[in-house]
Parts: sequence; C-alpha cells; structure tokens
Amino acid sequence: MIKISRLPLGPMATNAYIIYENKQAVVIDPGGDFNKLDAFLKERELTVKAILLTHAHFDHIGAVDEVRQAYDAPVYIHEAEADWLSDPSQNGSGLFQIGEIKAGPADYFFEIGQMEIAGFSFEVRHTPGHSPGSVSFVFRNQRFTVAGDTLFQRGMGRTDLPGGDRKELEKSIQEQLFSLRNDMRIYPGHGLPTTIEEEKRENPFFT
Repeated sequence: MIKISRLPLGPMATNAYIIYENKQAVVIDPGGDFNKLDAFLKERELTVKAILLTHAHFDHIGAVDEVRQAYDAPVYIHEAEADWLSDPSQNGSGLFQIGEIKAGPADYFFEIGQMEIAGFSFEVRHTPGHSPGSVSFVFRNQRFTVAGDTLFQRGMGRTDLPGGDRKELEKSIQEQLFSLRNDMRIYPGHGLPTTIEEEKRENPFFT
C-alpha cells in the first residue's frame, strides 16, 4: 500500500513529502535539512527513485542535489522553470537574506496528464499562479494530492514573487483542484493537510 509522510524541512519549514511502497520512494520538494530527510529514509530502508518538484522556489529545492547525489535519483520539473534551479534571481533566494540557493539542472520535464515514474502512477496537473511552472500531483486511487504552494489550509499561495499571478492562481485552484472529488486530501507546501471539501466551504479566498 502506498504511504505518504510529511517532513517540514529548511528555513521556511517547507513540507517535503516521501511517497513510498515496497522500500521504493519518490521525494517531493526536498527543501533543505538533508540529514533529517536522509535519516528518515534510512530508518525505513527506503531507496529514492526520483525527486519531483512542484516548483523551483528556493525553499523547495535546498536539498535537491544532496538527495540526487546520495541516491542517484533523477529530478523532474515543469519545463517553464527549467532555468530556475540554478538562477537565484528566479528561484527567489536572491531576494532574501539567506544566501543564494542553487541546484543542478533537472533531468526530465513533466508531461501534463497521467505519468508513471519509478512504479508510481499519478496525474500531473499544471497549476500556475504561485509560479509559472507550478504543478500538483494527483494520486487518485489513494485520494490525495500534493499541491505545492497552490492551495493551503484556509489559504492560497503568495503571488508577489517572480512569475506570480493572482488571477491565474485562483483559476488553477478553481479549475484544477476544486474539480477534484470533495474527499480528496490536499497536502500543501507549508502547513497541515486539508481536503477539497473543507477549502470549498471554509477557505476565505473562495467563500
């Protein structure tokens, strides 16, 4: 049975997600604190088969290269942010007093729609607005979606960073996320999980 675990990592307590089954795992958004993430993986004897990025802001990519090197795992990203991993002016780290954060280029780009990576089958939905290449991963059979910084518990992603667009973000949420089943669990880039039903009913940006 596929399991998902949440680990807040890095300077912004960004949620990394480890999705795993039969000792095989994919890591979503390793934002920093590689030693903490590595300890979690080793404790469960997991092998990372791929690194999936919901988008390329600095707080989601801090440990990308360490995970890639330790586990020889390829990195996937949306093509719209292909250059952001190595460019602090685009990934946002150049705007904050934290030092520049960079990672090597991605190995593959996502295909929008159904994908299978390392034996895990899920749907990639393009959900721009927080950033141009933001994507959400829909695990339909497991009834959960990893939504990055698109939709939060009672909130939504900021749009004041490079490439942000509030109208586009609202459209992504309405068309790509609120079209999911009401009991779909949403795992956001920061904070606690929620459900589509809860956010339709209680999110102040949409009620």
